[in-house]
Amino acid sequence: MNTVLPIVIVVLLLCACGEQAPPQPAEPADTTATQGSAAADVQRNPNRNAYFGDVHVHTRLSVDAYLFGTRTGPDDAYRFAKGEAIPHATGRPLQLVKPLDFQAVTDHGFYLGVIAELAEGSGAGSDHPLAVAARNISTPADSRRAFTEMVNHLRGQAREGGKDPLVRNDISARAWQEVVASAERHNQPGKFTTLIAYEYTTSGAEAQNLHRNVIFRGSNVPELPFSRLDSPDPEDLWRWMDANREAGIESLAIPHNSNASDGMMFDLVRYDRSPMDADYARMRLRNEPLVEQTQVKGTSDTHPLLSPNDEWADFEIMPIRVASPLQSKPHGSYVRHAYRRGLEMQDNKGYNPYRFGLVGASDTHNSAGSFREDNYWSKTAVSDITPEQRGSVPLTDAQTSDVADNDPLASGESGLAPDGRRYAPAAARYWGASGLAGVWAEANTRTDIYDAMRRKETFSTSGPHIPVRFFGSLNFAADLLDKADVIAAAYANGVPMGGDLSGEGTPAFLVWAARDADSVGLARLQVIKGWLDDQDSHERVYDVACSDGEVDPDTHRCPDNGAGVDISTCEVTADKGAAELKALWTDPDFEPGQPAFYYVRVLENPKCRWSTWDAVRSGVAPRVDMAATIQDRAWSSPIWYTP
Repeated sequence: MNTVLPIVIVVLLLCACGEQAPPQPAEPADTTATQGSAAADVQRNPNRNAYFGDVHVHTRLSVDAYLFGTRTGPDDAYRFAKGEAIPHATGRPLQLVKPLDFQAVTDHGFYLGVIAELAEGSGAGSDHPLAVAARNISTPADSRRAFTEMVNHLRGQAREGGKDPLVRNDISARAWQEVVASAERHNQPGKFTTLIAYEYTTSGAEAQNLHRNVIFRGSNVPELPFSRLDSPDPEDLWRWMDANREAGIESLAIPHNSNASDGMMFDLVRYDRSPMDADYARMRLRNEPLVEQTQVKGTSDTHPLLSPNDEWADFEIMPIRVASPLQSKPHGSYVRHAYRRGLEMQDNKGYNPYRFGLVGASDTHNSAGSFREDNYWSKTAVSDITPEQRGSVPLTDAQTSDVADNDPLASGESGLAPDGRRYAPAAARYWGASGLAGVWAEANTRTDIYDAMRRKETFSTSGPHIPVRFFGSLNFAADLLDKADVIAAAYANGVPMGGDLSGEGTPAFLVWAARDADSVGLARLQVIKGWLDDQDSHERVYDVACSDGEVDPDTHRCPDNGAGVDISTCEVTADKGAAELKALWTDPDFEPGQPAFYYVRVLENPKCRWSTWDAVRSGVAPRVDMAATIQDRAWSSPIWYTP
């Protein structure tokens, strides 16, 4: 599989820290042993440690991943997360620079394991045309033909209805047992946490992405996942989760790629277009406390059209829907806008369904997430593994001819850049080396990691291991940063990220972040505020700590620290940027009667984007209509203030 052209993805698919806390203002870990799901010798820290993980990983058990050529399974995915090398479909070894602390394998719930078993077996159903096509994938062209067969099958089912021969609950039950058994084998309380999970893969009628990953708290899980084949309406997923919860099976769902939802993910109406109400908001909040706002298919924090006064809003934007050339409208598709909508809905309707925390994840479809710009292997096993396939390096004449003979729906573009060079018309040009979920938990165990997610004490990064802390209070002492027990005091007198503030007085915020030692220095630490004034919401970005110089009190901006990148070599300015940034910040524009939310964003110094690394290594100039550099970053979950 050396030369691969863009593949039209099926529209229905639409597609650490270790046990010791990092250098930070925290007290030493408590050595009290735990019982239950954690081993007796697991060390606990009442001030909580930062743990980094991936909660969105696909293996051969996902129908699309199998057709991409992926043959590694859940065991391989967990071995990769723990630091071992695993093979890519092309034979390339995939390995992390540093291991993760936790991971969830989230294969698609519909047709779970079916294509893999039918293609590799000889029993009933193995002669299905899609199984035959999948069995014979040895080249990119074979993979495209298999996708064509999948599209034809789905169109036929939609047109004719009747029993779907690919709905094989017996096979899916075996695959689900494999997922569960693998998670149980690899779970090591105190060292590495596995979370039993899967993806609920649904969409709107015109490829609006509405996917969710469902994460279970422990080993008690249902016999089969609830999939889009049971219902495409997310509310039915939540009702299933509620019924499971009553039976003692606890779970939460994490939506992803809201950027590709065309406004449906954070809409003003329900999936069936009927009005929302307070019961809907309660059910959504009960089942979806988090949103995955950055991953390989773009970042969903905000958009330049939604945040025109945010100089850093244009970050890893994917403007199209998944597996479709259609544009995705920004309104209702990005989390900051959802937070603002939530304030407005609370004010005029009395409920807010959008009080969620943040995580990142990879959405890898080759069992292995790529989190570094300088070591990027993209999303799949076939369609975007080379620079030419992902549109960062020009095509040769022969490749151009081949591309012209194939459907360019992956991006809906001609591939002709402003400089006259021709590239593969691939949606992969918008993809990136993102992201990771961060949690603050007492220990690295399933219950601790899950409970941190449930209380929204979580943060998101675009790839680097950047720990972020964020506390708010109406009672913080002015000398809080000077205290030896600063974190214990912050927990005692305030709330962490994901929490709520209410009462009289002006809130103060403890804000802190540290660099990833394997990445570049930090440039600036920011607080993003949204507030409601006369039924209209507003937003503002405040720099609160600078790597060099002081925050300007009028503009609320740091001076530029002079960090740069030589895009001909990807060398960065070595002596710029901070190892740590922190502040005790008080909102200078606070109004006691205005509901508000606050969250943190920390920016690294610039470095080469993966596409520029591709160009440098290929000996060509970077593509002019792709960003040459990137400022990787991390975001905290919000703290909400209610008068």
